[in-house]
Amino acid sequence: MTTTPLLSLRGLCKRYGGLTVTSEVDLDIVAGETHAIIGPNGAGKTTLISLIAGETRSDGGSIVFDGHDITHMSVAHRAQRGIGHSYQITSVVPEYTVQENVVLSVLASHGHAFHFWRPATKTAALTRQADEAISLFGLEPVCQRLAAELSYGQQRLLEIAMALAGRPKLLLLDEPMAGMGPGESEGLVRILLDLKKSYGILLIEHDMEAVFSLADRISVLFYGKLICTGDPESIRNNPTVREAYLGEEEVPHADIVA
Repeated sequence: MTTTPLLSLRGLCKRYGGLTVTSEVDLDIVAGETHAIIGPNGAGKTTLISLIAGETRSDGGSIVFDGHDITHMSVAHRAQRGIGHSYQITSVVPEYTVQENVVLSVLASHGHAFHFWRPATKTAALTRQADEAISLFGLEPVCQRLAAELSYGQQRLLEIAMALAGRPKLLLLDEPMAGMGPGESEGLVRILLDLKKSYGILLIEHDMEAVFSLADRISVLFYGKLICTGDPESIRNNPTVREAYLGEEEVPHADIVA
C-alpha cells in the first residue's frame, strides 16, 4: 500500500448558518486503504462524504484527489475522475432491471448523457463491465428482474455494484449495511475484504464489528472535528475515544456509536 495520498482534505469546512458541521478537517487516504469514519449521530459523517462526492459545496478548505484539486468540480466530473459513491438510503431506479441500473452507472462514470442509456444496454463492452459488478455481488440470478422486486438487502448490494461498476479509484460507502440482516452483512464484509485489494474505500458504518474487521485505519469525528486517527487497535484503546463515548468501560466492537 503506497503512502502517497489518493485523497487529501485540508481545512475542509461546512456551515449551515451559525452551525458548523465540518470544522477544519484534515485527512489523507492512500490507494488501497480502507478508512472508516466513526462518531456519534450528528457528528457530520454523511456531510463529510457528501463534500467529497461533490453533492455539498464546502465553505472553506480544499479537496485533492489523485493529484488534482477537485474542490470546485461537479459530482459528474468527480465520478469521471474515479470517485464512486453509495448512499445511506438506497438510490436504485426501481422500474429498471438490475442490469439496466448498473449499465446506467457505467454510462455516468464515462460522462455519457442519461438519454443514451437504453441503447447502451445492447452494447457488449458496457454490459460486460456491468455484468462483472453484478457477478461480484452475486446478483446474476436476478439481473433481469426489476429493482423494485428485490429484497432490501439485494437493493443495497445493487447500489454498491452500481458504485463499483464505473471502476472507481475511491469508493465512498455511507452505511452500506443499513437494513441488512446478519447473514447479508457478513456476506458484504467478505466482498469488501476482497475489494480492499483493488480499491481505496472510505467507509461510514454503524456495525462496529464490520468496521474493525475491514478498516486499515479509523478516524473519529466528533461534532464536525476529527479528534483522532489510527489503526483499529489504537482507536479501541484511545483514551479520547473512551472519554467521548464510553467513559472508562472496556471498548467492545459494537459499543462505539457510528
